[in-house]
Amino acid sequence: MNFRIGFGYDVHRLEEGIPFWLGGIEIAHHKGSVGHSDADVLLHAICDAILGAAALGDIGTHFPDSDQTYRGIASTILLQKTGELLASGGYEIGNIDSTICLQTPRVKPYIPQMQKEIAKQLGLQEGQVSIKATTEEKLGFTGREEGVSAYAVVLIRSL
Repeated sequence: MNFRIGFGYDVHRLEEGIPFWLGGIEIAHHKGSVGHSDADVLLHAICDAILGAAALGDIGTHFPDSDQTYRGIASTILLQKTGELLASGGYEIGNIDSTICLQTPRVKPYIPQMQKEIAKQLGLQEGQVSIKATTEEKLGFTGREEGVSAYAVVLIRSL
């Protein structure tokens, strides 16, 4: 088997009064992520990791913010389409490991639901999806609650 690893990173500004989508679910919070799509930073990092592992470019190549087709689109759709691109290239996902960096809200209670949603969109078992969360101890833009970031690593293998 041919194994490949991909790394993804994404960041979005937080703003008052807009929905907060993270890991494919809406989380009740007074701030939400700003972006062209629903701005789900975790799913965007996972998409980039998948695309990178298969040398298929990045999320902006496939779903550019200059294309109004993707204005306000659910990132679960982008994740599903990314999984289809991966499969069409002859690869499957072994596992995903990810980390969310966010001061508030605490997202630990939502992680099982996020894992389930990501697994569903990619046709994986929930045990193939790892999500961790950390604050940055009130340091930097995430610590000041100005933004949220996420990192993801994906292992893929050829079919």
